[in-house]
Amino acid sequence: MLIASVRLELFIPAVHSLKEKRSVLKSVITRLRNEFNASVAEVDEHDRWQRGVIGVACIGSETRYLEGQIDAIIRWIENNRPDVSIVDIEREML
Repeated sequence: MLIASVRLELFIPAVHSLKEKRSVLKSVITRLRNEFNASVAEVDEHDRWQRGVIGVACIGSETRYLEGQIDAIIRWIENNRPDVSIVDIEREML
């Protein structure tokens, strides 16, 4: 069993309050869970209104499959959420 995880630091320039930020992040998290059947959660920067950090974890038996899943998640955010910019990506395979 292998576990792939990625930490995505996001910049959300259009939000002007924590309430707006949480709405955007909740939408992203829900869609990623539904589209990719992955574990997703907000993991840091809870009190900064234009920054968010989400963690994503996938479990599988092949490294290539898991790397593809993480790549697909990153592409999905870039292609489907123009209101969110990925600032930093940290990957880990266990």
